[in-house]
Amino acid sequence: MQDVPNLILIGPMGAGKSTIGRLLAAELSREFYDSDHEIQDRCGADIPWIFDVEGESGFRDRESAMIDELMDREQCVIATGGGAVLREQNRKRIREGGTVIYLFTTVEQQLKRTAKDRNRPLLQRGDRERLLRDMFALRDPLYRATADLVVRTDRRGPRSVVNDIIRRAQRMVDPLTCKASP
Repeated sequence: MQDVPNLILIGPMGAGKSTIGRLLAAELSREFYDSDHEIQDRCGADIPWIFDVEGESGFRDRESAMIDELMDREQCVIATGGGAVLREQNRKRIREGGTVIYLFTTVEQQLKRTAKDRNRPLLQRGDRERLLRDMFALRDPLYRATADLVVRTDRRGPRSVVNDIIRRAQRMVDPLTCKASP
């Protein structure tokens, strides 16, 4: 897998981007970066606080700057925030940054996985299921348009998903150029 470019994980909250990203990076002996965690480390504040003080727009500005920075790295695994695909400039940078993997999960699975999570500001405003369904309707087409491959994470263990990603990403690389095949 040395010849495979960056592996960039996109998808909704609760899809497993951070968990799967860490395991994938360990399996491939690569660095792992989570854009949300990088933003928090840089700011010295958690995401709910950033949302409270700067609003979603301020957070998205920070997210775009972080994506620009992370996409310049090489041979790593990068997990983006669920809303990173909302801006065209982010989608373009993500596509340019490596092999993009959409970790697909259903709204039902998201509800289960985020049920006790209080660090997701977008889910703190009312009917969680309705919010997740609305976000899915808006974002799913953007994830699909940005991704090189789609991997379903529902009812699968993280190790199974990691093995699937490795197998499928290896098949995408053109051995003559060591770049992802179109």
